[in-house]
Amino acid sequence: MPPPFTLVRLRESGDAFAHACRIAPESGAGTLVYVGRFDLAEFAVVLEPDEPLSTARRAFYAGMVALTDALRAYAPPNKVITIDWPDAIRIDGGLVGGGRMGWPSSANEDEPTAWLVFGAMIRTVAMTDPGAGVHPLASALDEEGFGEAGAVQVTESFARYLMRAIDGWRVDGFDSVARDYLGRLARARQRLLRIDDRGDLLTRRLGADTTERNGLVKALAAPSWLDPTIGGPRL
Repeated sequence: MPPPFTLVRLRESGDAFAHACRIAPESGAGTLVYVGRFDLAEFAVVLEPDEPLSTARRAFYAGMVALTDALRAYAPPNKVITIDWPDAIRIDGGLVGGGRMGWPSSANEDEPTAWLVFGAMIRTVAMTDPGAGVHPLASALDEEGFGEAGAVQVTESFARYLMRAIDGWRVDGFDSVARDYLGRLARARQRLLRIDDRGDLLTRRLGADTTERNGLVKALAAPSWLDPTIGGPRL
């Protein structure tokens, strides 16, 4: 791991996101919890923002930018990596996983929160029948030609790109993160997109007078990409 991170490794049956949320109050910023699985890159990182929760939650977008950058670093040429707002990641249209975020249940929206946790899962190996059309909307890195890029490589790459995204936020403001994130959304044509101070997505179609608001807090309540019955990305 890059120097700012402290690695906590769990056995294959562990839950990186839940564990990171449990230990966040004591472990502090930079703690990166990693589960040793061969079929999934599963990890979570503890953050300690210095602004009110309502705006600090925008760190979710920095995590998503870092996650897609980590995949791009190993992607074969011409692979299209996109985000379904706010949290799902697709490669050439196939769902491979996504990100999620947690914070203390008692946190006040208008005060700095003690911690945030950004968690992620990326399917590295397809564990189902490889026959064509079995799960046409799902994919895995091995099916997309990512070669030897497995859980360790994706996790290490994410850590490096997260540092870069956070540094860009500090130097250039959140707008730099927002531009990177919005440029990766699928089906964004003919729409004007903006992320407001609370992390909500504002959408206005070209030529229209009305703006649609999609609330980040509500969207993060149940990760769109996660199948709780299998404990991994949806098939």
